[in-house]
Amino acid sequence: MAAPEKINIFSTTSKLSRKNSWDHIQARWGIRRGRLRVTPGLYALGNPQPTAPVFVTANYTLSFDALRSALGEMDAYILVLDTQGINVWCAAGKGTFGTAELVNRIEVCRLKEVVTSWLLILPQLGAPGVAAHEVKKRTGFRIEYGPIRAEDLPEYLKTHQASQAMRSVRFNLKDRITLIPVELVHVLIPLIIAGVIMYFLGGLLPALATLLAIFAGVAIFPILLPWLPTRDFSSKGWILGMLVTLPFTLATLFRGAAPIWWLQAGMALALQLSLPVVTAFITLNFTGSTPFTSRSGVRKEIFAYIPLMAGLFGGGILLALGAILVHNLGMM
Repeated sequence: MAAPEKINIFSTTSKLSRKNSWDHIQARWGIRRGRLRVTPGLYALGNPQPTAPVFVTANYTLSFDALRSALGEMDAYILVLDTQGINVWCAAGKGTFGTAELVNRIEVCRLKEVVTSWLLILPQLGAPGVAAHEVKKRTGFRIEYGPIRAEDLPEYLKTHQASQAMRSVRFNLKDRITLIPVELVHVLIPLIIAGVIMYFLGGLLPALATLLAIFAGVAIFPILLPWLPTRDFSSKGWILGMLVTLPFTLATLFRGAAPIWWLQAGMALALQLSLPVVTAFITLNFTGSTPFTSRSGVRKEIFAYIPLMAGLFGGGILLALGAILVHNLGMM
């Protein structure tokens, strides 16, 4: 009679190496972000016994590392789902951190043969993708939702009761600043191109105004997010864009005598129409990475503001091109 096939259990530790830290830095800057994946499967942290707790996470490196480092010297199992390298929160929304994958991973890893507790501790942010009753029905495993942040797990495990603070999403200044590098990398090339184009079309002031409008949407907006008035991200971004471009608009309007005064007025108005819209449009990127929005709310905001943004931006561009054309014709 053939011997039963050995259950494949990976080994891991709670200590992060220099390579892990370097991977985290690269991920924050959008470098090799899609490759930062952990092999899905069952991992042994320390020397777990059959009664050891089982934690579930995504196969995104930063999610896995945050969990194992938070558990410290604990002996435990970590069940890593195949979320295609996406973090728990986003994967739950996309369905990859979901009921089907969890049930499949339990079966593939033969978890019933490894542990006796039959309890899975999932991150709270994974709840939208997992139907706990369906998992219990299909596998027999109960699901318990731990705190939002892995760093709160040691305190949570003392009583298996989460405090209100553990259930609340914190999005402080440090969290918001963390989002800036990857967003900055994404707009770097368009930012340079836009600045060069504006320099040759309108000169130094419009070029600087364009660069600052884009930079404001990427870097200044997340820092000032809680203090900007209005509720919608689009209007928040538009207000910020108005503030950062206003000095350049005034400088363009009063920078000296022009052959025809309204040419400068036209260019100044064009900047003030189009550039705040650019800032507002970029700020929509943050609707998917903050706890202040919902899917339906974002959809409603996009349908409400995008046509207005397009109209203002198009009007500003046409006005600028008209002013440049009239000026060039007058120089002939």
